[in-house]
Amino acid sequence: MFKFEVIKSDGRARRGRLYTPRGVIETPVFMPVGTQGTVKAMIHKLLEEIGTQIILSNTYHLYLRPGVEVIQQAGGLHSFIGWKGPILTDSGGFQVFSLSRDRLKGGKSKVKITQEGVYFRDHLAGDYHLFTPEKVVQIQEIFGSEIIMPLDECVEYPTTYAYAKEALERTIEWLDRSIKAKRREDQVLFGIVQGAFFEDLRKESALRTVERDLFGYAIGGLSVGEPKEVMVEMAHLVCEYLPFDRPRYLMGVGMPEDILMAIGVGVDMFDCVAPTRMARTGTLFTSQGKINIRSEKYKKDFSTPDPECNCYTCKNFSRAYLRHLFNADEISAYILSTIHNLYFYHKLTEGARRAIEEGKFEQYKRQWLERLSVAVG
Repeated sequence: MFKFEVIKSDGRARRGRLYTPRGVIETPVFMPVGTQGTVKAMIHKLLEEIGTQIILSNTYHLYLRPGVEVIQQAGGLHSFIGWKGPILTDSGGFQVFSLSRDRLKGGKSKVKITQEGVYFRDHLAGDYHLFTPEKVVQIQEIFGSEIIMPLDECVEYPTTYAYAKEALERTIEWLDRSIKAKRREDQVLFGIVQGAFFEDLRKESALRTVERDLFGYAIGGLSVGEPKEVMVEMAHLVCEYLPFDRPRYLMGVGMPEDILMAIGVGVDMFDCVAPTRMARTGTLFTSQGKINIRSEKYKKDFSTPDPECNCYTCKNFSRAYLRHLFNADEISAYILSTIHNLYFYHKLTEGARRAIEEGKFEQYKRQWLERLSVAVG
């Protein structure tokens, strides 16, 4: 039911194809984030029209709202949200990491991590919950997403070697428990490589995770505040120890330049809230660099947002009109900007796939990095 193949490689960059029961995913691929079962400021029809192959949803958030029972009674996550394509669900480990940085009054953490699992106070009602590796797998099996992720421990940057080692050991133990808990054969489980920013721990985590012989492997614990060069360095290191014939997923990354750099070291799959979140603030990614469409200089600029873009927004509306929509606080401002940014990401990865097939990825990457370095205008 599932298969991954590398069709062509160009240096470390890979052009692949991931087969799932709900469709084939061409890689490298960007997965829009639909945390609550929907990509913000979008509907599924629009996602399909701009070329979205797979979306990501989040176990933590869906567990809290609408709740597992509602999704189960609806017949699973696909039925509940009306998305026909593949879905990857994150375990909620990163959300726990984010919560652990937040403090209650008196400086007390909202999260307690033990070998058993994670006790956390939810951000909605303030109730305490326990996520164990087994429970997280069970929830995702009820959801029915094609790709599921195990509970892991993501540590912040910077951290101590001792704590990074402790989190690594816990992540491996939780992975073993997740493997034992998994029942459904129409889902695949990815292992998550941790190890923070220590080369020996990253290598150890990669090798021990690969020993579990899973369908795919994710690189976690990056894009948590570290410098970009460190993120690329760690991704490069981990990819050296991951099997060539398995998909590689860099979690929570990233900006367009991050994606290009990571493709160059051998990563296949990406997700990030950046294109949708930045769209809602008026930041558009274009072939000429990033622009802030709210800027006064676009008040009478009747040119297309991006002359090289064929998305619905760029074919029909001007910079001046988009600026007006933002200033008037119209919902359509968020929709049109999100359409453009996600289309940009999909075309960027589509172009990367084509460049790898032609053996020209380094040239493609270099040209885009120069464009993307232009400051917001």
